[in-house]
Amino acid sequence: MEVPITRFRREIFSFVNQALDGVEVWVTHKGRRFKIVPEGQPVSRLSRITPMEILVDPNFNMDDPAFKAEWLAAMEKEWERAWERDFGPPADLASARSESGIES
Repeated sequence: MEVPITRFRREIFSFVNQALDGVEVWVTHKGRRFKIVPEGQPVSRLSRITPMEILVDPNFNMDDPAFKAEWLAAMEKEWERAWERDFGPPADLASARSESGIES
């Protein structure tokens, strides 16, 4: 199928879909012909992902209590930093209770 460039501009998506379906699409512009063809087989996005290489010591034990305590402390510190960033520093609980008249 050969079409002038003006018609190709109007119906570009339909011509591209036809080319994907295997129909030869030729476009004429200023006396020159261009062939619209798909570039090889379609590739899925997931096939282009490069796997990450994660290096872990083979003797590392995630069930180690010292590791768990250190990890939990780091997570709590990060949670508190995020809370203070979003909502401000926490109010002193004792002064807040005395100001509101709540007895402990």
